[in-house]
Amino acid sequence: MKQVRPKKKLGQHFLVDLNIAKMIADTVDACPEIPVLEVGPGMGVMTQFLVEKPRELKVVEIDRESVAYLNEHFPRLRENIIGGDFLRMALDNVFGGRPFVLTGNYPYDISSQIFFKMIENKELIPCCTGMIQREVAQRIVAEPGNKSYGILSVLIQAWYDVEYLFTVDETVFNPPPKVKSAVIRMMRNNVTELGCDEKLFKRVVKTVFNQRRKMLRVSLKQMFTTPAPDSFYQHEIMTNRPEQLCVADFVALTNLVSKQLYR
Repeated sequence: MKQVRPKKKLGQHFLVDLNIAKMIADTVDACPEIPVLEVGPGMGVMTQFLVEKPRELKVVEIDRESVAYLNEHFPRLRENIIGGDFLRMALDNVFGGRPFVLTGNYPYDISSQIFFKMIENKELIPCCTGMIQREVAQRIVAEPGNKSYGILSVLIQAWYDVEYLFTVDETVFNPPPKVKSAVIRMMRNNVTELGCDEKLFKRVVKTVFNQRRKMLRVSLKQMFTTPAPDSFYQHEIMTNRPEQLCVADFVALTNLVSKQLYR
C-alpha cells in the first residue's frame, strides 16, 4: 500500500524523523506497566516504537486511509486499531475502565480539546505525553505572571504536574508546519479535590481570562444576574488581574463567587 497523503482538513503533519519519534515514544516510560493509547498515529512513526514496549497498546485514528495503512503494516495491532474520533470516545471503555497513558503527535487544531477531555477523565489518565504546537506547550507550562499563562495553564496545572521536555523543528515533518513543535509530559499530581465547586472553578477561570487585562472586580461582574454587593468586590484579591493568580488563588476566588451566587 502506498504512503498516506497528509490531509490539510485533518491538520496532518507527519513526523518523519525516527530519532525524534523514538524520543517521544519513550516519554511514556515515566508511567510504566499500564496500557498506552496513542492518538493520531498516522503511518505509525511513533507506533513502531510503542508496539515494542512490554505493555498493552491501542491506537485511535480518525483518517480511514491511515487506518487501512496501519492494519496492513502493523498486523499484530490489528485488533487494537480504533477507527474513530478521540474526542467522541467514551474513555472508560478503551481498556475496560483501567487507567492508561495518553500519547501522540496531536493535531494542532484540537490539542486543547484533547487536554480538556484528559482533565474530564483525569482518574483514568495518570500520565499524558506527546507533541503539540510549541505555543500551546508554553501556555500549559507557564507560571503566574507569564504572558503565556492562561486558561489552559490553570485548568491543567490544577490536576497535573507539567514538564516541557524539548522543542522540535519544523523540518522533521511532512509537510513542514509553519510553527515549531514541542514535546511535553503531564503527570497526575496528588490533588483529589480542589476544595471548591469544580464546574464553577472552570467557569470562573474562563470568565476572567476572557478579559485578562481587566481587574477581577470588573471581569467577575458578568458572573451575576443581579449585582453583587460592594463588599464582595472589596476583597483584596479583586484588584488583581487573572494572570497574577495561582491555582490556589483561583480556588479561593471560586469559593468567594460561590458564596455570592448561592447565598
